[in-house]
Amino acid sequence: MQRFPSWDGTVLAYRLVGSGPPLVCVPGGPGQAAEYLGELGGLSDHRTLILLENRGTGVSQVPQDPATYRVDRLVQDVEALRRHLGLERMDLLGHSASGGTCLLYAAEHPHRLDHLVLVDPSLRVTGIPSDLAVDEVLAQRAQEPWYADAVTALRAEATSPQELERYRWLSAPLLYGQWNAAAQVQAAAEPAQFVAQATDGFYAGFEPDPQLPNRLAALTAPVLLVVGEYDIWPTRAAVRELATLLNNADLAVLPRAGHFPWVDTPAAFTASVQAFLASHPAVP
Repeated sequence: MQRFPSWDGTVLAYRLVGSGPPLVCVPGGPGQAAEYLGELGGLSDHRTLILLENRGTGVSQVPQDPATYRVDRLVQDVEALRRHLGLERMDLLGHSASGGTCLLYAAEHPHRLDHLVLVDPSLRVTGIPSDLAVDEVLAQRAQEPWYADAVTALRAEATSPQELERYRWLSAPLLYGQWNAAAQVQAAAEPAQFVAQATDGFYAGFEPDPQLPNRLAALTAPVLLVVGEYDIWPTRAAVRELATLLNNADLAVLPRAGHFPWVDTPAAFTASVQAFLASHPAVP
């Protein structure tokens, strides 16, 4: 585990996994330790994954100012990591909630990006609803034996932390392409990986910038948008809306994958990301 002081002195941690050109990876959640990314389904065979622990999560230090958990403030941590690594430009990957962090980073530091990979990204920073056509996605799973309990739990309002955890587990199959052993192991590990302060602070006081779509449209770095066919947050329809904002984006919809495509279809996920990184030259 490596460590570095970020812009405000908060000491952040990151882990290096694999070999090859560096790929900076920012975990989502929000407020989840980078552990859940694993080796991104074998992407580490092609790339050195630089797995950042967001402030206050994993073994990174808790910040003195809780306002710095906010999605737009985390952009400064990504930039501090780039400086620490000595990278003039970098390839950047964000998953889920950190898709928002990485979109904001791209808008603020476009000249520091060679490639941007967004995996099932949260779209809240753009103002695009993440659940577009979600009923169509849910209907695709209607024959699953767990479906009725999962959908009921997804829509239920918990009245206690214990009930919330029960609903989380019952609805978890909706986040995966297959509710198999690998999915269940990951889902069972998740509660211990979250830090409530980081989760709660991620969108606290945040308002989308109405100029962000225009700034993203001007982005010249190649962008890959990866979304699982079965993901419900964001749906593939929502990610297609994001693609319309970007002038240089490829969209990969992975069949039979959910919110964690490197767990569901690791070979297809790795092949999609590696092919994009290899075939799209960086813009000078």
